[in-house]
Amino acid sequence: MRKVVKSLFAVVMSMSLIIGCSSGNSSSTNNAAQGANSSGKTELSFYYPVAVGGPLTKIVDGMAEEFNKENPDITVKPVYTGSYQDTTTKVQAAVQGKTPPDVAVMLSTELHTMMDMDAILPLDDFIAKDGGSEYVNDFFPGFLANSQVGGKTYSIPFQRSTIVLYYNKDAFKEVGLDPEKPPTSWDELVSYAAKLKKDGRYGIEIPSSSFTYWMFQALALQNGKNLMSEDGKKVFLDTPENVEALQFWVDLSKKHQVMPEGVNEWATVPSDFLEGKTAMMFHTTGNLTNVKKSAKFDFGVAFLPAKRNYGSPTGGGNFYMFKGTDEKKQEAAWKFIRFMTEPKRAAQWSVDTGYVATRKSAYEEETMKQYVKDFPAAAVARDQLEYGHAELSTHNNGKVTKLLNDTLQSVITGQSEPAEALKKAQEEADKMLAPFNK
Repeated sequence: MRKVVKSLFAVVMSMSLIIGCSSGNSSSTNNAAQGANSSGKTELSFYYPVAVGGPLTKIVDGMAEEFNKENPDITVKPVYTGSYQDTTTKVQAAVQGKTPPDVAVMLSTELHTMMDMDAILPLDDFIAKDGGSEYVNDFFPGFLANSQVGGKTYSIPFQRSTIVLYYNKDAFKEVGLDPEKPPTSWDELVSYAAKLKKDGRYGIEIPSSSFTYWMFQALALQNGKNLMSEDGKKVFLDTPENVEALQFWVDLSKKHQVMPEGVNEWATVPSDFLEGKTAMMFHTTGNLTNVKKSAKFDFGVAFLPAKRNYGSPTGGGNFYMFKGTDEKKQEAAWKFIRFMTEPKRAAQWSVDTGYVATRKSAYEEETMKQYVKDFPAAAVARDQLEYGHAELSTHNNGKVTKLLNDTLQSVITGQSEPAEALKKAQEEADKMLAPFNK
């Protein structure tokens, strides 16, 4: 699993439009401030996004309906809020208007932004009363990295992912490559992609829109260290290793000519893979089920190739709870979060969507055991978590991420060179983060 969030000024100016654009959103948001309704039920507004292919809205709505049946004193009202960017924008508008949702799934990377707005509740008291460390420690550390800061937990992992390599096994066989041996290094990636390229088919595609920084972060991790400090106050953009990583990305299209030049759209890359227009792609494991259901050929899933080491940032969304709601609603919202992240549901969610089950115990569920046995590719993203790292998340996160996305796209489209562009981005990012380093 990230288009950059609009400025808070723009959010505030458009707040009335956003909140008033649908009766469903309006009623849910108003209920956030009202507590129990006239029937005595506690009503919860639940915002959630969708960032991958497949019928995820039906799945999420079905899970909420199941919760409502099991908890007749609570009514969760799911509100599909569009992309991650749209969801963040609507949450920020609602927070500014003092009508926050009761619970929302947002990017795990919004942690510092939400803290800077004083918008979210730390969840430690709820956790302590309901499972404590046993509950939290069941989540994979790679996913908790974007959930905790300063010794406190502010969000709970839900629809989480890493980036993986998808490859067309039939295409591998066609050019004499072993379909059970995907590329494990950058050099092999280039070599394989060159063999796989032919008229109407590229060897590899890496999306460079929407979540450009995420793909670059993967390459950076494979060649060096993470892009930011754990406290989100510093970034490390212009290191020699990162310049080399960005040059490698550019060289795939311009030097090696195994990838289309220019911007490769996030949503188009999976379509190209499924249509045989590219033999390999980097993409979120959140698309695994969609690829599994749609591919007309035998495909494989593998770790991202390494330069100095394997590495992928984690991605996706976490559950957040918000300040400004009453205690009864907070207790109900926590109950809903616990329900949605129970091991059996985490397992089924992974099977239904392709997202990684966020809890270790989910892989002990019979549903997941059978799924992995029948479809071993489902375990690749989980296994890659050994090399998983926190996704890029900083204070002033929207501006920093936009800066990096714009910088990367200027290089990918040939408007600037890697070293010069990253140096300039580092200088600008340092200014953006200066207020948080006093």
